[in-house]
Amino acid sequence: MDYRFVKTTCPFCGCGCQMFLEVMDGKLIGTLPVKNAKMNQGKLCIKGWSAHEFVQSPDRLTQPLVRKNGRLEEASWEEALDTVASRLSSIRDAHGGNSLAFLSSARCTNEENYLLQKLCRAGFGTNNVDHCARL
Repeated sequence: MDYRFVKTTCPFCGCGCQMFLEVMDGKLIGTLPVKNAKMNQGKLCIKGWSAHEFVQSPDRLTQPLVRKNGRLEEASWEEALDTVASRLSSIRDAHGGNSLAFLSSARCTNEENYLLQKLCRAGFGTNNVDHCARL
């Protein structure tokens, strides 16, 4: 049995709470707070405590899905991204840029959030960009 702890930063918000991931035989089985971490002072919110639960879920998506003939079907990343880009472009072309809105995530880095808002404003012509730090 290989049992170890891996120190990391919680991915759920920008606070930077430190935590240990419990790993047994290569599988993530739990999370624990870092007791002497300055940011979280040995505590975790409910999101941090349950950060490991989705990793081994049998319901987790492992590849993109694209709706075809009313049904979701597995697709390559290239096909999925092409589908999204063409559908967003067609909505913009038919109804204008302000018919689109985008929501970014606190799980993304500042740089990723910047790139999304740049894409929205320069690429799609909309200022309808928001960020939800409560994810």
